[in-house]
Amino acid sequence: MPTATVHNSVGQLRADAWSSLTDLTHRLAAQGADGRPDTAARIRELIRLLAPVEHCWAFPGTAALKELRGLYDQREHRQLAQRTEELYRALAGHRHHGTAPHTAAAPGAAPDETTDTAHTPPAPSAPYFEVLVVGDLDAAEEQALRVELRRLRRSDDEFAYEIVVAPSFEDAVIASLVNSSLQAVVIRDRFTDRSRHDLSVVRRFFDEAADTAATPGDGGERIHALGDRLLALRPELDLYLVSERAVESTAGRLSRRFRRVFHAHEGLLELHLSILQGIAERHRAPFFTALRAHSRKPTGVFHALPVSRGASVLNSPWIPEIADFYGLNIFLAETSATSGGLDSLLAPTGPLREAQDLAAEAFGARQTYFVTNGTSTANKIVVQALVRPGDIVLVDRNCHKSHHYGLVLAGAHVVYLDAYPLDEYGMYGAVPVEEIKRKLLMLKHEGVLHRVKLLMLTNCTFDGIVYNPSRVMEECLALKPDLAFLWDEAWFAFARFHPVYRRRTAMAAARTLTDRYRDPGYADAYAAHRAGLGDDPDDETLVHTRLMPDPEKARVRVYATQSTHKTLTSMRQGSMVHVFDQDFRHKVAEVFHEAYMTHTSTSPNYQILASMDLGRRQAVFEGFALVQKQLEQAGVLRDAVAQHPLLSRYLRILTTPELVPPRFRSSGIEQPLRTGLARMERAWEEDEFVLDPTRATLHIGLTGIDGDTFKHDLLMDRHGIQVNKTTRNTLLFMTNIGTTRSAVAYLIEVLVRIAEDLEERIGEMSPHDRAAHDSAATGLDAGSAALPDFSAFHPAFRPSPRTPEGDMRSAFFLAYDDTECEHLSVDAITDAMAQGRTVVSATFVTPYPPGFPVLVPGQVVSKDVLTYMAALDTREIHGYDPAAGYRVFTETALETRHTAER
Repeated sequence: MPTATVHNSVGQLRADAWSSLTDLTHRLAAQGADGRPDTAARIRELIRLLAPVEHCWAFPGTAALKELRGLYDQREHRQLAQRTEELYRALAGHRHHGTAPHTAAAPGAAPDETTDTAHTPPAPSAPYFEVLVVGDLDAAEEQALRVELRRLRRSDDEFAYEIVVAPSFEDAVIASLVNSSLQAVVIRDRFTDRSRHDLSVVRRFFDEAADTAATPGDGGERIHALGDRLLALRPELDLYLVSERAVESTAGRLSRRFRRVFHAHEGLLELHLSILQGIAERHRAPFFTALRAHSRKPTGVFHALPVSRGASVLNSPWIPEIADFYGLNIFLAETSATSGGLDSLLAPTGPLREAQDLAAEAFGARQTYFVTNGTSTANKIVVQALVRPGDIVLVDRNCHKSHHYGLVLAGAHVVYLDAYPLDEYGMYGAVPVEEIKRKLLMLKHEGVLHRVKLLMLTNCTFDGIVYNPSRVMEECLALKPDLAFLWDEAWFAFARFHPVYRRRTAMAAARTLTDRYRDPGYADAYAAHRAGLGDDPDDETLVHTRLMPDPEKARVRVYATQSTHKTLTSMRQGSMVHVFDQDFRHKVAEVFHEAYMTHTSTSPNYQILASMDLGRRQAVFEGFALVQKQLEQAGVLRDAVAQHPLLSRYLRILTTPELVPPRFRSSGIEQPLRTGLARMERAWEEDEFVLDPTRATLHIGLTGIDGDTFKHDLLMDRHGIQVNKTTRNTLLFMTNIGTTRSAVAYLIEVLVRIAEDLEERIGEMSPHDRAAHDSAATGLDAGSAALPDFSAFHPAFRPSPRTPEGDMRSAFFLAYDDTECEHLSVDAITDAMAQGRTVVSATFVTPYPPGFPVLVPGQVVSKDVLTYMAALDTREIHGYDPAAGYRVFTETALETRHTAER
């Protein structure tokens, strides 16, 4: 029987409970009039288990459970089985999002709970959502409210909804966490603090996260406290207030919490229409709508794009398959027009501008820009907008290659930051804030802090290490108040739509810091903090103290780049730049526009843009539910590997303690997600780094098979399972919003097959072969060569011998002259270094995996780098020719360059 202890979420518990209930009621019907006692007992227990969950939903809801209990008590076993299956099928297939709520009876309502059928319901295809009404209503008041709201429905309504009533503050918070169909909340004057229901089953998943007793005080303060709590959990919700008080005075205190306030005795029509209007505003997809309308217009094309309208392909005898494969709509929507209802990406004023504004609102940004060549281009746009030649930029050395190339193009002087290494698994973690502060303090002492313009970090990393952006930015602003931040969130766009993840996104952190520094109480806290540091704190004190910036000086300047296509719905290469920069309009807007023009095509792919528009809509309405399911599937995968006796013999999924050292986990919580939402929330609030639980790094060392072989030969070639990142002894699996239970089940099935085959092969090995296998497994299990730190830039490319900054642009373009470079084999480099020569790379050298440059132009080649490269058994190394060796600068080139610089 489903219980809260074996499920990863309420949603998973609910789905499995309804599935089990359907199966058991059919068994009961087949067993005859009395049925078996154990079957009957399990049915009663499941109905009891579902009661607090369905209390949070309109469908099936408590009325449906009441109906099922009645059928059970009356021993109508066949009717019970039939009705249970109807409800389960509607729930599992989301059919209640169409026809079910529009029937005369409420979804799951008992036969006596009929509604006024004089109205015409919305079309069955109308999108369905639910509205939470917070108020201590008796049964008659609740039923009257349902009937009146249903009576207001019209056949031309775009959307349909049902209400779920929460009598208390606690019920409302729990419902917002449980019910992903909620899109609006109506708060009434009177509600209690605590629920009258036993919510222990639900609370196991949330712990103290739902312990939100109302703020003491008058009704207005309690209403505002509830509004704040709900918006903190679900910022996409539309809030409305229905009050019996003087709404004129109440409205002035609502701030941005509530869309509208209504008087309780003025009827429900305006409330009903406002709810539908709020949904309609978020539902808009202006550019997709404009593109679809354009595709339906008859047009004559006397311009570019022969494929427009399908003109060059539909009648072709040689390429008929292109139309068969892609369909007609993609060609009807292909156009180079920027007028006639469309818009220009380079200077949007119409539907594209609206689409970007809606995206900014959805992601918590002040401005959002669409990019059609991926986050690689988005990163270059931001760097070029914020950095001039000679400016200093601090950047994680193992960041995506687009950052390195962007810095070359901008002419920045680079100071590389080293992340903490995870040598055992051949990967890096993230850059500790102490490392960043040490670099800033060193640059300050050398008198060049004013040239530091930007800090660039990856949040979250490919392997799922997530920063605490608020802490990083706050401590950096304490040392450099005007520092700008670029957070590469290529793999983190989904995080905005989950209450725990959200706090660790760049845009949410920017809003938090902005509000914090505007709070009068912060100035007092800062004064006490400054006094505690003393007049002249030394570097060690500053490094080991949680610093606070001066609110009079600090400027919140935050940029995030996100690959919409990686973790949300979008065509490939769809990306967004989100901006939350207090100085953007008067310092950056014009140069940002120039950078955007530099890197943006004059012929952007309209299908990518339209898909991002729709992807934003989906994230706003479904993001919370989809991310919850994404987490569920990751939990299922982790449990399956850990609990399967054969899989656990050879495989294990790395946990937080293995990927985040204890010194970065002040909460001490080792498995945040497995210990409840509240403890996960605590870890994500306190710890310097956390692990994204949707990333599952599978350790395969004990199989004796390296990661590259496991990926290509076993997973992709034999079973069609795609994974991206590997190391010598790990593979990275990521769940996303499209991951299904069936997909996870197939992966588990494949892993079991691989383990069974391995077990069989080992059993048939000769002693010699077994010894070789065991040796390989031992070597892989122990990890690979130590990951090399960044060595240094050669003095020829360092403006000052006292600072580590490097002029990578000069090195990059010096290599354009073949006479300045030569190729050396590993042995030749080793011999040259033994004779005292400093060997300097002329190119980026990037092995896949791990996928970041281990050498950059102008970097000194170290023994650690050579040792690491020699230990790799990867198939792909960019910038390295195995036959010719490494491309390095000649000694003459370096001497000439160094002399010229001096």
